[in-house]
Amino acid sequence: MNSHTLIAMEDQYGAHNYHPLDVIIERGEGAWVYDVQGKRYLDCLSAYSALNQGHLHPRIIRALLDQAQKLTLTSRAFRNDQLGLFYKELCELTGYEMVLPMNTGAEAVETALKAARRWGYRAKGIAAETAEVITCQGNFHGRTITAISFSTEGDYKEGFGPLTPGFVSIPYGDAEALEAAITPRTAAFLVEPIQGEAGVVIPPEGYLKQVRDICSRHNMLFVADEIQTGLGRTGRLLACEHEGVRADVAILGKALGGGVYPVSVVLASKQVLGVFEPGSHGSTFAGNPLGAAVAREALKVLMEEGLIENSAVLGEYFLGHLREALEGNERVQDVRGRGLFIGIQLRQSVGGARQFCEELATRGLLCKETHRDVIRFAPPLVIDRATIDWAMEQIVEALSMPLDSLHSL
Repeated sequence: MNSHTLIAMEDQYGAHNYHPLDVIIERGEGAWVYDVQGKRYLDCLSAYSALNQGHLHPRIIRALLDQAQKLTLTSRAFRNDQLGLFYKELCELTGYEMVLPMNTGAEAVETALKAARRWGYRAKGIAAETAEVITCQGNFHGRTITAISFSTEGDYKEGFGPLTPGFVSIPYGDAEALEAAITPRTAAFLVEPIQGEAGVVIPPEGYLKQVRDICSRHNMLFVADEIQTGLGRTGRLLACEHEGVRADVAILGKALGGGVYPVSVVLASKQVLGVFEPGSHGSTFAGNPLGAAVAREALKVLMEEGLIENSAVLGEYFLGHLREALEGNERVQDVRGRGLFIGIQLRQSVGGARQFCEELATRGLLCKETHRDVIRFAPPLVIDRATIDWAMEQIVEALSMPLDSLHSL
């Protein structure tokens, strides 16, 4: 079927909760995808960092197929031969003591919040049913009722109330605001080391160290949502490592499934995750042998193939050359990033970033606008320098074109 027919099917039969670019992707390999007409595109979104290892990485696909032919699901009512190995390898890699597996990032965030509240009651002595979690303005932690309850984005919340209480919102990157918001009811602070959906917003230098110190002094949990920023995206295994700090609780997902299967986890100490006992939390699919086998190989690929180092080196190259090439471009307000996680902030007078994303798609480069005025670039970590050079050429040319000459899809 052609693109128009497939787009029409989606629009007729699917809920309109996304506004995708009208490119129908049929297959992918590495950093590249192909549409139904056979046109090739560089994937500069990586499914919001779920494809850090690239499309159809042969080692991950082999692990998936091998495990799928043996055992896919047991539920946690029984044990399987992959889960313990996954736990051990992930804990040894990250330095955390204990793992609680889930499926999606949103589920892992919910799990971390449950752990923080119960820890607050049992370990800190917060009065029953009063625990609070401090969150940041501009955050994105998922689409569940609880996650949108502490979002500051109106579109995420409209019409979905009543919302979940127990959250306090403060400005992102403001350590003094965090200190001021703490009360005897505060159990935890939930934060993204870099805010992705907000437009690749990087906090001030030293912010995470201040957060670590504040949380330690006030006996509250530092919970880092590393679902997008973790697993090599910013040039470190975890983005908190850029400031040499360790969160009490780390949430991982996306790239943990190697781009082929949903796997997420909450990592913490035995004291924190020890608040769960049989019956207090669970999931039919979480910890299944297929997901565990895929995640084990996804982690090995990241480490053994040097993808984290590649993100650090090529991210610095990409960011530096973009800043140099776009200096003086009156449409560009800021170019920021860390590793292969880069955002170009456009001036509001330009009229939004989507028009440039559509132009870039016609040139064979796929990216997505976020918060209207930011173009986000997050290619698979398998990308090479020659491909980045080609991408930069397309980006600089597109941002220099007359607006009435931009192509639309």
